Amino acid sequence: MTTKPKARKFRIRRGGPLGYGRPRAANDDAGQVAAAGVAGSYRAASGGDGPAPAMAGQAGADGSLAVAEAPQAAPGIDREIAEIRREGLTGRQLRMARRQAQKHGLAPTSDFDAVRLLRQAGIDPFQRTNMLELVVADGQAQKRQLAQTSEQPKLPQTVPHVPDNLPSTDLAHTDLAATHVMRVQRDIARRRRRKLMLMLARIAVFVLLPTFAAGYYYFAIATPMYATKSQFVIQQAKSQGPAGLGSMFAGTGLAVQQDSIAVQAYLQSRDAMMRLDADLGFKAHFSQPWIDPIQRLPADASMEDAYAVYQDKVKVGFDPTEGILKMEVIAADPQTSAAFSEALISYAEERVDSLTQRLREDQMAGARESYEDAENKVEAAQNRVLQLQERLGVLDPASETSALMSQITRFEIELREKRLQLAQYQDNQSPNSARVEGVKGDIDRLEKLVADLRASMTETTSGEDSLARITAELRIAEQDLANRQLLLQQAMTQLETARIEANRQVRYLSMGVHPVAPDDPTYPRAFENTLLAFLIFSGIYLMISMTAAILREQVSA
Repeated sequence: MTTKPKARKFRIRRGGPLGYGRPRAANDDAGQVAAAGVAGSYRAASGGDGPAPAMAGQAGADGSLAVAEAPQAAPGIDREIAEIRREGLTGRQLRMARRQAQKHGLAPTSDFDAVRLLRQAGIDPFQRTNMLELVVADGQAQKRQLAQTSEQPKLPQTVPHVPDNLPSTDLAHTDLAATHVMRVQRDIARRRRRKLMLMLARIAVFVLLPTFAAGYYYFAIATPMYATKSQFVIQQAKSQGPAGLGSMFAGTGLAVQQDSIAVQAYLQSRDAMMRLDADLGFKAHFSQPWIDPIQRLPADASMEDAYAVYQDKVKVGFDPTEGILKMEVIAADPQTSAAFSEALISYAEERVDSLTQRLREDQMAGARESYEDAENKVEAAQNRVLQLQERLGVLDPASETSALMSQITRFEIELREKRLQLAQYQDNQSPNSARVEGVKGDIDRLEKLVADLRASMTETTSGEDSLARITAELRIAEQDLANRQLLLQQAMTQLETARIEANRQVRYLSMGVHPVAPDDPTYPRAFENTLLAFLIFSGIYLMISMTAAILREQVSA
């Protein structure tokens, strides 16, 4: 009559100094390892070569491990390998088990078989070992396999049959398994504590200590600094011309964006720093001995060192959407900070005026030269007309010609009357010769006078120019004078247009927020800066730790 084996159970504590809140999966693995160790111990107690007793170690839901004593044989190799497969071991763990098996002279047929053989031998297959030992053991195992292969015939190999691979029928005491499990748990807890202490030490050295040093500086050593803030905008004169596409952007930040960027660059340049140092002593202010060593500028500092401090203490920002320039000037006392800010604003105003001065001067210079040239030519034309009038003695050629023509007409009328009177006298049978001769004399004189008057209009006589030449010269001079006057009028219009355009190109600086000296120090912001230092050091430590862990994983893989 056969009796069922009795199962003896013992509970593995999860908490306390041994378990440290260990997860259930870890306890199950430990139980399996303990069961394998118990089997090995049984084999050693029975003489080393005898079969070990059949023990099935299974972890319960409450973390207990049941060890069943049975007189029948243990499950076969395939069943053990199937149980090992269900444990969900990783590829890295299986490779470590294969190396451990080769190191101890075992001949596994697979990675899972290596885990099985190591557990039968009472060896933890996942214990960390030195990489050099693994390499040496791996090399020796390969040499051993090559020697065995050379001795065996070159035939297809099968899984070797182990006749004595049976569990022993001897029963061991359950305290031995519990002791082994507690030893494993104690070792795991000790390693965890050691790793935790090392991690805390590294965090203290690389994160907490630098953060404490930075906080001590900001709270106890750093010199208070005062910041004066101001805002101003660069505006353009409104155009009086007709509305068009260009007028859509007038008065906006896009119209003066280039000028604003130029002013920002100037305020942050060495030129502005040197001018501020010459006017208000920028280097001398930050070289005072009561300023802390980190912020203090050495007395014999070079221009580059002073410019580095200037870039840190004078901050100018530009908002392209609104076209506003924001400036913050930091100094060791509020009055000096406000004085530096006002001086820089005056430099910016001068720079704004000089940006368009050359353009305005070029536009006005060309228009002014054209107007002056036209004015000089009009004056020359007027002088020529005057000279002709004085030289020829003719004020108005048209009037002179009209007067001559009226005289000629009157004399011709008298000449016709005299000829009629002569014809009347000659019609008499006995005309009076004295009267006839007198009328003939008058006719001759009138004809000569009319001929002389007509000749004076077209012919040059006694060295004097004719009236026709005089009239032509005066008309040419007067026409030239009229043309010059028209050109003068056009030049005047062009000059006025250039003046309007130059006025439209004028830029001026308009203050939005005037600089006011602060009452309380603005910098340093001790809490914010300390928190920022902590985040920076933590990020650096995290990056270095992740990099080291990845490299260690790659090396040990």
